[in-house]
Amino acid sequence: MQSIISLLPLAILTMTPLIWRLAHKGSSEFIGLLSDGGMGLLFFALLLWSPRWLRIILSLIWAGFIIGANELVAAMNRLPAWQDLHYLANADFVKNSTASLNLSSPALVWTMSVATLLVCVLPLAKPKWRYSLPLLATTIVLLLFHNQLSRKNDDQSVVARHNALHWFFIDAFLAPTPLSAQSLADYHLPQGLSRADLDGTPLLPKKGTAKNVLIITLEGIPGLYHPEIRTAMGVATDRVTMKRLAESTPEAMLVPDFTAHSHQTIRGLYALLCGDFSKLSWDTPKAVELSGNPERAKKCLPAQMADHGWDTHYLQGAGLSFMGKDRFMPLIGFGEVHGNEWFTEVNPYPFEWGVIDSVFFRGAREYITTLQKKKHPWFLTLLTVGTHQPYAVPDDVAAHYPDRRAATVDLLDQAVATFIEGLRQDGVLEDTLVIVTSDESHGAEQAEWISSWGLGIVLAPEAKQLPRQKRGGYGLVDGEVSILDYLRLPIPTEVVGRSLFRDYTTPREMVSYTTSKRRWHTADNLRYECSDDGRCRVGKADSLLGPPPADFVQDIEGKKNPIFLIAAILDHNLLPKNGSRTLKFAGGEVRKLPEKVKNEWSDNLIGAQYLDFPAHSRVRVSIRLKVLQAPAEGVQLRLVLKQWEGTIKSIQHDGFPVLHSQEEGKLEFSFDNPEARQAFSFHLLGEGKDAEIQLERFDVTIES
Repeated sequence: MQSIISLLPLAILTMTPLIWRLAHKGSSEFIGLLSDGGMGLLFFALLLWSPRWLRIILSLIWAGFIIGANELVAAMNRLPAWQDLHYLANADFVKNSTASLNLSSPALVWTMSVATLLVCVLPLAKPKWRYSLPLLATTIVLLLFHNQLSRKNDDQSVVARHNALHWFFIDAFLAPTPLSAQSLADYHLPQGLSRADLDGTPLLPKKGTAKNVLIITLEGIPGLYHPEIRTAMGVATDRVTMKRLAESTPEAMLVPDFTAHSHQTIRGLYALLCGDFSKLSWDTPKAVELSGNPERAKKCLPAQMADHGWDTHYLQGAGLSFMGKDRFMPLIGFGEVHGNEWFTEVNPYPFEWGVIDSVFFRGAREYITTLQKKKHPWFLTLLTVGTHQPYAVPDDVAAHYPDRRAATVDLLDQAVATFIEGLRQDGVLEDTLVIVTSDESHGAEQAEWISSWGLGIVLAPEAKQLPRQKRGGYGLVDGEVSILDYLRLPIPTEVVGRSLFRDYTTPREMVSYTTSKRRWHTADNLRYECSDDGRCRVGKADSLLGPPPADFVQDIEGKKNPIFLIAAILDHNLLPKNGSRTLKFAGGEVRKLPEKVKNEWSDNLIGAQYLDFPAHSRVRVSIRLKVLQAPAEGVQLRLVLKQWEGTIKSIQHDGFPVLHSQEEGKLEFSFDNPEARQAFSFHLLGEGKDAEIQLERFDVTIES
C-alpha cells in the first residue's frame, strides 16, 4: 500500500499534461496525446529509477517546464524553443512576467506543484530493473507512432501535435543545419524581398497633406480583433473584439492582409521603423546588430525624417532598457526617447511592466499637445505595454472576461479609442498621418497563422481619396516605404517593401517566422510553411495569411526548400560579407550604481546581451568609462561573461582597478570562438552609495 501511495504523485506529475489536454481538447488532438503520453512515461521511468537527488532535480525541471510552457501557450500560442532559455536568466523578465502569480491555469499549476512536492519528500522504493523494459518499450512505441502521425499531419499546429518538452528536444536537435557560405552566395533573393517596390499606381495624385506623422503600436494585437478586418479575412467571430477602436476610426483605411514577421517587440519595431524584415530565426535581433552598421541605421525612418526637418520622438509605456531600446531608438534617429519614467500619473493598480494603457494614452495626448505648440513638424512613435503578460487588469475586472488577456484587450480598446477621439477633438487628425499597428501578434487558438497576423489601420487627412479596405498583402516591413512615399521623400536603396498608398496588380512576396514555422508567400501565389524540424508544406494561396490552402501538400524538398536560404540571407544582411564588425553599446550614458549588487542580470550596467558569435571568429572587447561620483573607498567594477545563464570562467581579462571619483578606467581583451557561441552576454557590475559612472565606450568587435 505504501508503495502505491508513493507512486500515485509520481504518476500524477508525469501524466498531468496528457490529462489536461484530454480534459480541454478531448480526442481532437490525438497526436498531441501520444506525445504527452510518451514523454510522461519516459519521465515516469527516469524518476522511478533515479537516485533521490536526481529525482528531485528532474521533477522540478519537468514541472517548471510544463507550467512555463502552458503560460507561453496562453500568452503567445506557441511552445518554447531552446533559444527562449535566456529569458529565464533575465531577472526583470521573470519578475515582471510572474508578478502577482496571475497564472492562466491555476489548477494545472497547483496539481503539478503538489505532486512535485510529494515526489520530492516521499520515499520511493525502486522496482526491479526488469520492470523497466516494458515501460521503456511502451514509451518508444508511443513516440515512434507519434512521429509517423506527426509527419503525415504536419499541417496541424505544433502545439496540437507536441508535448512542450518533446518539441523542445526536437527543435534543439533536429532543426535544419546551417547552410554553407557557397549555398548562400549562389542564391539570389526574390525581388519582392530585396527592394522597395514603387511600381504600383499611387492612390494620391500628389504629396500627402499631413504635416506630422504618428505611429501607434499596440502590444501583441492581431488583426483578428478588429471586426471588419476579421470579416474581410474570412475569419469567424472571435470572443475578443475591439469594437471601440473600430467605432473611433470610421474614416480609416483598413489593411486586412497585414503580416507581423516575427515574435518579440524589438524585432517588430525594427521591421516597422527600418524597412527590413526582422530575422526569421531566434538569432541575435537585428536591432542589436545595427550598432555595428551605423550607415544602415541612418537609413531607418526616424533618421530619414530627422534629416528632412521633422522632430523625432519615441514614447513607450515600459522601461527602455529591456531588449536594449534605450540604445536602439537613438541609434536609428529618434531625438527624444522616453519610457515609463516620463509619466507622472500613477497607475490606479499595480502593473510591473510599466504604465497601464489608459494612463499611457492620457500622457501621450499631453505629449502631442506639447508638440503641437511648437509649430514644427513632428514624428512620434508610441508603444503600449498593458497587453503584455501578466496583463494590466485588476482581478475584479478580469473576473468578468473569459481570461485576463481578453480583459486587457478590452481596456486597451477603450483607451486607444478615447485617445483617437481626443486627437480628433484637438484637431490633430487634420494635419497628421496616423498608422495604428502592432509590434507582433500573440496569436489565437483558432490557427497558427494568426501569430503572423498584425494590425494595419491608416488615418490620413485624405481619407475620402483612400479605399475603406486596402487590398493586397502588406506587413510591418512596409512602414518606412509607405510613410516616405506618402510624403514624397526619397527612399534609401537599402529599404525594402511596398507602399500602402499604391495599388499593385501582382501578388506579393512575404515572409514570417512565428510559432516555430517559417512562412513564405511567393509572387506565383504559392504558400510554403516549414517548421523548425525541416518539414514543409506547399499549396496555392492568395496570401501568407488566412486558412491553409485546400491543396496544402507535403513539399518533397523538405530541408532543401528555398525558404531556409531566404531566411539565412535575410538574417545576415546587416553583417559584413567578410572582415570585422563592431557592435557599440555605449556612447556617453551615465549610470547610477546600486548600493549593493543583488542580481547580476537586473543590476547589469550595460545592454550587451544575447549576442551570437560565429565559429572560427575572434572577439575584441574595448571598454572606457569614467567614475563621476564614488564613496571615499572608491568603486570596484567587475565584468562578468555569461553564456545562457552560466558564468564563463575560461575567458580571462585583467579587470578594472579600484576607481575613485573623476578617475577613468579602461579594459581591453580578446578571445577566440573555435565553435559558434549563442546568447553570449557581458555584465558590467559595480556598487557604491551615491556612485555614478559614465560609459564612454563599450565596443565588441567580431572578426570572422
